[in-house]
Amino acid sequence: MTVAVHARSCYADSANPAPDRPALVESVDCDVCVVGGGIAGCSTALHLAERGFRVVLLEAHHVGWGASGRSGAQAISGIATGQARLEELIGRADARHVWDVTVEGLALLRSLIARFRIGCDWRDGQMQVAMNPRQERDLRAELQLLRGRYGYESVRFVGREELRTMLASPRYTAGLCDTNGGHLHPLNYTLGLAEAAESFGARIFEDTRALSYARAPLAGAAASAPLRVRTPRGEVRCRHLVLAGNTYLGPLAPALRPRIMAVGTQIIATERLGAGPAHALIPSDVAVSDLNWVLDYFRRSADHRLIFGGRVSYSGRDSFATAKAARARMLAVFPQLSGTGIDYAWGGQVDITRNRAPHFGRLEPDVYFLQGFSGHGIVLTGIAGKLIAEAIAGTAGRFDVFARIPHRSFPGGIALRRPALMLAMLGYRLRDLL
Repeated sequence: MTVAVHARSCYADSANPAPDRPALVESVDCDVCVVGGGIAGCSTALHLAERGFRVVLLEAHHVGWGASGRSGAQAISGIATGQARLEELIGRADARHVWDVTVEGLALLRSLIARFRIGCDWRDGQMQVAMNPRQERDLRAELQLLRGRYGYESVRFVGREELRTMLASPRYTAGLCDTNGGHLHPLNYTLGLAEAAESFGARIFEDTRALSYARAPLAGAAASAPLRVRTPRGEVRCRHLVLAGNTYLGPLAPALRPRIMAVGTQIIATERLGAGPAHALIPSDVAVSDLNWVLDYFRRSADHRLIFGGRVSYSGRDSFATAKAARARMLAVFPQLSGTGIDYAWGGQVDITRNRAPHFGRLEPDVYFLQGFSGHGIVLTGIAGKLIAEAIAGTAGRFDVFARIPHRSFPGGIALRRPALMLAMLGYRLRDLL
């Protein structure tokens, strides 16, 4: 069973059965080698295998071990940058294409769950909430943009009085509710995608880290396998390579490291509250996130817990990685939980870019990468796998729209960029208080 090798969380302890997949101990040939067994990698493998490509997926730990299996699990339309900023970066037409892809990503997520009968506790509804008049203005501006310019009708403004019927917290003053969004059990969703990929012939190897790749094939290798991916006990010869390991790629692709940073986040899950008390906290059963730059996010679980995450550590240390700190933030939102126990506390890494836009592209014509989902990974990772499959199959237009989003390296280089980012974040935290 895979569950024993994941970070302890309410997700790992309620994971669906999964097979023990072998490590790679030989040389294998395929059309596409995918590195990374999260949602992005599993979706890529699924969409390629369904098209008839021979696919090998390499996962250094176990499927869903990283962010895909331990996240806040909120399915959100758009990207973390926001559409207004994205229009500044790539123009209105391309920004609209990106938006449309994310909306398609929500539809794709639902269709994959239904098609492959993935038991992952899907629930409709996601809401952003405001804490002050400035944030309320931001919500109204976002509503006007999404409805007026993008024709997105599933989102609506929620005033203070209605918000009290949807969320039993005195902290928030307004919300922007998207009935097209939602939340789920992220580990079970990831495991379901892996099983679906295998049903079309994809081969998944766990406990197999990709150490390096090289252009020159082995002596006598077929001309159709120009890339070699080396692992501790084997290798993969392939025509195309997809790097979907995000912050966990390590030295495999050093060119990607300057444009991405891993920041730590902490999630807790309460003891089981019971159906009635859990319903009373969030009667609407929507997933919720606030508008602060250093945000809180929370939702109900299928077994009637509150799952609460928030804050991040930009220092690379576990300064927020305690149940006590997360619980204090939870009580600021729901003071009525003061006597409630915490059954689970776990941490993980969020992969961010400087502009909070996803970073997709090619290192070489046949070497693709996906990274920098910046907290919007539940939706974007799944549709990104479909876009890569389209590109490898010869239709790269939609992938190339994302590849045109400009990205700059974090200042200070690998050694000094964390201190520089920590200084910048002080300003954003002060802004949250205004």
